[in-house]
Amino acid sequence: MSRIGKQPVTIPAGVTADIANGVLTVKGPKGSLTLKLRDEISYTLEGDRLVVKPANESKAARAFWGMQRTMVDNLVTGVTQGYTKVLEITGVGYRANSQGRNLKLQLGYSHDVDFAVPDGIEVKTPDNTTVEISGIDKQMVGQVAAEIRRWRKPEPYKGKGIKYRGEFVFRKEGKKK
Repeated sequence: MSRIGKQPVTIPAGVTADIANGVLTVKGPKGSLTLKLRDEISYTLEGDRLVVKPANESKAARAFWGMQRTMVDNLVTGVTQGYTKVLEITGVGYRANSQGRNLKLQLGYSHDVDFAVPDGIEVKTPDNTTVEISGIDKQMVGQVAAEIRRWRKPEPYKGKGIKYRGEFVFRKEGKKK
């Protein structure tokens, strides 16, 4: 039995959920998200709760049960609160600046890195060493944050690079004489 899968997803006031043609559509104050439903899992709307259960006793149904419940919960959270990831840039001369739908990064290369921000994602730079990525789709917010971080991962000797807020960078001692 899945401990996560057994819990129903509560749909708050102001959010509507519809199941039609194998697609779950969740609409809320921040927007609308869809999820293609799996055949191994049954989804039922019971008032203000959405119950996710395995459709049969197969191994695949049990494997997807908890994950599908979490994905439905992510949709509801996304359309009500949204998701945010914060990146911190460390290093002399390293900075970021958002210009419309582009993010301009100066990361010690001979050229500036221009990152095109995809639709549905909002990027803010409160100061030139902090990048805030926000949106309603959890997967897309995390993917954009990972793509920006990939340009200059934090290195272990001086800690220079782009890291997530709260991420621990293991520091190494330099060469001894």
